[in-house]
Amino acid sequence: MKLLVKFNLIYILVIALGVGVCAVIARNLLRENAKHEVIDQARSLMESANAVRGYTSGQITKLLQTQMQYEFLPQAVPSYSATEVLGSLKNKHPEFYYKEATLNPTNPRDRATGWEVDVVNQFRNGADLQEFIGERQTPAGSQLFVSRPLRITNPACLQCHSSVEAAPRTMIEKYGSANGFGWNLNEVIGAQIVSVPMDVPIQRAERSFNVFIGSLVGVFLVAGLILNLMVWLFVVRPVTRLSALADRVSQGDLEAPEFPAGGKDEIGALAQSFSRMRASVVQAMKMLES
Repeated sequence: MKLLVKFNLIYILVIALGVGVCAVIARNLLRENAKHEVIDQARSLMESANAVRGYTSGQITKLLQTQMQYEFLPQAVPSYSATEVLGSLKNKHPEFYYKEATLNPTNPRDRATGWEVDVVNQFRNGADLQEFIGERQTPAGSQLFVSRPLRITNPACLQCHSSVEAAPRTMIEKYGSANGFGWNLNEVIGAQIVSVPMDVPIQRAERSFNVFIGSLVGVFLVAGLILNLMVWLFVVRPVTRLSALADRVSQGDLEAPEFPAGGKDEIGALAQSFSRMRASVVQAMKMLES
């Protein structure tokens, strides 16, 4: 097997191993970055919802206290405002999802269903759990969700949700007396859930991965061509010439030219050794002839 063939076989093996390791690391890293990007988006939406809740409870609820005596206005409820504001985002981006999923809500649209119940129970069973992140499959593709507990920390909330007797008459008239009561202070009654699609970030990660691996393979191919050229110029060609001269001398051709030993590398040292051997052979053959 020729030297260049051996060199290329070893080079291809090393490159295949290197590209394989880089591919695994790069793919996992890009997918993990995509996941963190989605989580950051979900947390930003969550903070937006909390900003709306804070604005509503801090300013809007107080302004509507008088009107609430005659008609219950859901716009005064922080959870309603947050759901409405982020619901407008869903009109343009239906793949995004926000809900204040509650086990026993006053407004029926907030009732936790299916997997949302499991998320709420995660917080009810873990008193120290402040955030829960998970993935779920939907008809639109993979979705990553970030959830936080809805805990009753403000005693003012119990004015509407402790019992039917204590609740405002206008709220009973609007939503009835069947749901949204029996809440207790410091109880987890639901969860804020923001769900963000994973498909688009994952597709971007896959494109980046393909570009990276393609570029890596291209660089290695160019490097391989350059290395082949260098090996041929500085190793294969001089060794081939030296081998041909050695073959001529071994057959008694005393007219074979000397090999030029111009370099100080290993090939140059070999050429010098060959020249000394050639001179010794020529001298020995002349002595035999005489």
